Amino acid sequence: MEKNDTLPLHYAWLIVISGVLILHAVLGLGRFALGMLLPSMATGLELGFDQIGLIGTFNFTGYLLAVVVAGKLTAAFGYRSVITAGILIVACSMVMVSQSQNFAAVSIALAFQGIGSGLANVPLMGLVSHWFHSSRRGQAAGLLMMGNSLGIILSGALVPLINQSVGVEGWRVNWQIFSLIAFFTTLLATFLLRNSPADKGLTPLGQPSQHPPIKTPDPAHATRIVLHIGAIYFLFGFSYVIYATFIVTSLVNDYQMSEKMAGQFWLWIGAISLVSGPVFGALSDRIGRKKTMILVFTLLTCAYLLVALTRDSASLYLSVLLFGLCVWSIPPIIAVTVADYLGMERAVTAIGLVTLFFGIGQISGPALAGMLADSQGSFAPGFMLAGSMTATAIVLTALLKKPKYQPIQH
Repeated sequence: MEKNDTLPLHYAWLIVISGVLILHAVLGLGRFALGMLLPSMATGLELGFDQIGLIGTFNFTGYLLAVVVAGKLTAAFGYRSVITAGILIVACSMVMVSQSQNFAAVSIALAFQGIGSGLANVPLMGLVSHWFHSSRRGQAAGLLMMGNSLGIILSGALVPLINQSVGVEGWRVNWQIFSLIAFFTTLLATFLLRNSPADKGLTPLGQPSQHPPIKTPDPAHATRIVLHIGAIYFLFGFSYVIYATFIVTSLVNDYQMSEKMAGQFWLWIGAISLVSGPVFGALSDRIGRKKTMILVFTLLTCAYLLVALTRDSASLYLSVLLFGLCVWSIPPIIAVTVADYLGMERAVTAIGLVTLFFGIGQISGPALAGMLADSQGSFAPGFMLAGSMTATAIVLTALLKKPKYQPIQH
């Protein structure tokens, strides 16, 4: 059955739309708006560059803790319950951030925000894989990433406006507005999410794979696959979060831009990144996951090195363009790559495991880049480090072998 009797489209697309709004709340606003808010938060709370980096580390530590338990919680309570609980935690933590008076309080609040983000995001990726056959899975997972972009666009437009109107405490008002959006999203997820197509009397959307079933790898081979993909995901998490966390602060400090102008750059990143997940997700369905990831990592390496090695406007604009174009492409491709290699039965647990590597990268990246900025007085060394990581990712991705399939029985 391809669509509901009462709907003009397959319910899978409502899952995608819900997923876009969920990621908008828990990641777009919950995590990536943090880069836009950091300059005003640093001023209001009197934070140094090293503390700014540690704030990001606490957030990603919370995310990492959630990743460890997300698979087991999903198996016990189902996708909808865990995802909804994650959004609610994010909404409450946003209120906590808005009331924080010092570094310790904001760090604890952002750690809880990371926990909620992980509990919502990891199961959501697995849920989409259940609603779509492999022929449409990359496209669907890529579309989800538009939620991150919408969060960046909103924060890029709203944060400078609120800060200008309210003054030094404007960042608190921004977090309060974000919390209201997250509370609304919690209600939406409760009403719209379903654990599987069978709950609606449907089958997954798309054409079933023309390949025979995936050959279940032995435990040792499965472990090697997870470690290999996890290492690639670690390098992406380490590198992209340096740029996402520090680019606005770098524009204000290294390029002497006003917060409003830096906000415009952040907004442009968000607008460009709207096509990132859908374009590269669909491309991976056509030319393969491996080739697509190599292309993305090559473009990201250029983006990081452009701001690390030069200070001219043309390089900055090109860097923003490349980063925005690629930033949301890797997570959905990694998620469907795991399913391609290990099969749907192992997908959610395996996605959680490789996301653990991703989380470790996100913890390490901002902390190290923040310390480099503190010691060198510039974010250029951090961006250089990010470029070296994505260059390494190109090599590791090239070493991936094709998934193995069961032979057809005659």
